[in-house]
Amino acid sequence: MLVPVGCLATGARTGRGLLTEVLSRDERFRGSLIATVRFLYAAACGQHAPCGMKSRLLSRTAVFAAALLSVPALVALSAPATAGTTTSYVSPQGSDAAVGSAAAPFATIQHAVDELGRGGGTVVVRAGSYAQRVSLHGVSDVTITAASGEHAVLDGSSLVVPTGRSALVDISDSTDVTVRGLDITGYRTADIKAMPIGIYVHGGDSGIALDDNHVHDLGNDNGTLGSMAMNAHGIAVYGDSPDRPIGSLTIDGNEVDHLKLGASEAVVVNGNVAGWSITHNHVHDDNNIGIDAIGYEPTLPKAWRYTDLNRARDGVIGWNTVENIVSAGNPAYWSDGAWCDCADGVYVDGGTHITVAGNTVRAADIGIEVAAENPKGAADHVKVTGNTVRDSRYVGIATGGYCDGGADCGGVRTGRSFANTFTGNVMRNNNTDQDGSPQFLIQYHERDSRITGNTICAGGSGTLLLGTVPRSTSGARDVVDDNVYSAQGATAATSQWGWHGTTYTGLAAYRAATGLDADSTFRAACGTSPRPGPAGHQRLSSTSAGAA
Repeated sequence: MLVPVGCLATGARTGRGLLTEVLSRDERFRGSLIATVRFLYAAACGQHAPCGMKSRLLSRTAVFAAALLSVPALVALSAPATAGTTTSYVSPQGSDAAVGSAAAPFATIQHAVDELGRGGGTVVVRAGSYAQRVSLHGVSDVTITAASGEHAVLDGSSLVVPTGRSALVDISDSTDVTVRGLDITGYRTADIKAMPIGIYVHGGDSGIALDDNHVHDLGNDNGTLGSMAMNAHGIAVYGDSPDRPIGSLTIDGNEVDHLKLGASEAVVVNGNVAGWSITHNHVHDDNNIGIDAIGYEPTLPKAWRYTDLNRARDGVIGWNTVENIVSAGNPAYWSDGAWCDCADGVYVDGGTHITVAGNTVRAADIGIEVAAENPKGAADHVKVTGNTVRDSRYVGIATGGYCDGGADCGGVRTGRSFANTFTGNVMRNNNTDQDGSPQFLIQYHERDSRITGNTICAGGSGTLLLGTVPRSTSGARDVVDDNVYSAQGATAATSQWGWHGTTYTGLAAYRAATGLDADSTFRAACGTSPRPGPAGHQRLSSTSAGAA
């Protein structure tokens, strides 16, 4: 009999309760409590009982192989922004009364930008520290770049962070703008009503390139336990204009780390953002979601909220390294005397037509999730392929809405996921919490997925390889096949799968009862290479000590 750590007579894991607070927020903030259930396998409990709730507020310059990634040519052929011909220089030893040449540089970046005029140009930022904000509103053909080989720092530690959203670099309603090579840090506050951001893109923009920046050690330090009202971002893109999407956007080669995010994300594209790529970034050691593509929040005005305009779409999240994304220690995720393991490494929440490819996600709470938190929303036509997900605290990959209205998942209804593909992913040693949660998790309101060609290795014999949540009727027309399974210390006859309320012991029993994985195989040792074909993600099964 397998009894995971923390399984009590009630079937609930100690210290993982509901996050019950629902806080109203400004329309521009995310506005509803969300939650997800954690389940554990224990014959003594008789079913996979809720371990707690996942809380968030409804709440990512390269040429891509469009044929390989199946993404629109708009993304595949996006070109870097091109600056005008004028070049100005900035130095901490400069003066805004100077001419802005290499020999007589300006002192402030904003003054250098303003002096470029309508023709645009390049601002070269020399080494040193700048306690400055930069506003790029309604500009065209502008590049701000650190001088070659020099360390230019935008340091917000001495600046007062105002209420609402504000940033060290603020870009709005602009065209062909590049921000490259800057160290952006120190912009932080303990004001629960303020949202500090490193780089903030909003309005309607085109041709924005954010490349090779280091955004780090900033955020919201408010310590109110259990409150979802504190928020911050490293790089945030909010398509908040219904008239013009943010498009031809690249976020490439940045390092984003050591952020205090509250209920928000390190790197996010949200709302009317169409034709974008988040690639080759290193996102690490942040206390909430690493990379997120969001739809259905109040980013656009009310009349457009539940339209496809208000969804991040036609994008790529690719070849990023995301690691140590953990919500433990984040005050927003404190509940019933314990921290919730709630932070996704990569998350598509209500996005559509997005490819998540070639990422390495290590030591997040949840590796990759494709879901919709808003009950009127959906995540669809998302392709998750060729990713490596390992050492997640909770699950490797998850899909579907987190709740069906049941009291054990927060009493709310969430959105749907459908027509998504999970192919050629490698999952290894996820559920390091060892509470029995699966490598792949299917939640509520999921259908028409292809989950094939994945390599799925559990780190222990008590961890499900694949599972569904209690009461789940998900899985309609799913194709689950051609996967390679293995589990440390287990065999094909003793490993476990869960489906629609039943835990099955043994691949043969699971296959016979469900008709799934007819051509899948079991290996004695974990595989190491992604396989071609569609891949999958799933959650834990609801009931009984498995049948043979």
